Amino acid sequence: MSASAAKPVYLVDASSDPVVVRVDGRASFQNSGCLRDFISELLQQGRRRFVLDFQNCTSMDSTFLGVLAGAALELRKTVPRGSLVLARVGERNFELIRNLGLHRLLIVDAGDFTQCVSKCDTVLAGVQPTELESARLVLEAHENLVAVDESNRNKFQDVLTFLKGRVAQK
Repeated sequence: MSASAAKPVYLVDASSDPVVVRVDGRASFQNSGCLRDFISELLQQGRRRFVLDFQNCTSMDSTFLGVLAGAALELRKTVPRGSLVLARVGERNFELIRNLGLHRLLIVDAGDFTQCVSKCDTVLAGVQPTELESARLVLEAHENLVAVDESNRNKFQDVLTFLKGRVAQK
């Protein structure tokens, strides 16, 4: 078990091509904002190829998956078109990806991942978001999931309604 297993983290190698992100621990609404910001910043710098290594990812929630969906949707708009590869996702995580229709948007590498992850030694750190910022992140992520697959609207209708009301109150 990795040293970071006690606290979920993203370890990155931003200098490689593709950019490699190693997901250690649980990927969730609590820690997805820094990943979204990291990918967004690199997109602005012209980076177009990303690989996320899930070998040490214990689980993931719909907000994290919505952040990935948003990144993949942005990469589809780039010229040349960018890519987001999910490697070593494991059976349970692949089931979550497939159930939300993300396998049609992201590249899921079912084989052995050969990209060197040993250079993923920079921890993504984010500031603690406010309650409103967290609500906006979760809302945006779930709207991304609906954009990917309209059938996700039924799955997340209550979440979307609640968060839209929450964001509007602030």
